[in-house]
Amino acid sequence: MRAIGFQRRSILTAFILESLLLGLIGGFIGVFFASFLQLYTISTMNFQTFSELSFSFTLSFDIFYKAMTFSLIMGFVGGVLPAIRASRMDIIEALRAS
Repeated sequence: MRAIGFQRRSILTAFILESLLLGLIGGFIGVFFASFLQLYTISTMNFQTFSELSFSFTLSFDIFYKAMTFSLIMGFVGGVLPAIRASRMDIIEALRAS
């Protein structure tokens, strides 16, 4: 990107936005598949007292919000170091690496 005239800040921004977008897509996919857990009731049996404990998963807005926030944080953390490295790379070195 530097070879075709992009500034370092633009490269850094593009890499971070891409990693945030990928994190957000991964978060949506995770919440989508986790939402199917609402259909199941999970139970366990204590054979000493013959009591049973059962619970089910409920997807609330709070869980959705926290999952999306976590996925964005993980996308940022996973993309900031490659973004900094790519923005600092010398043009000649970048052309050799590709």
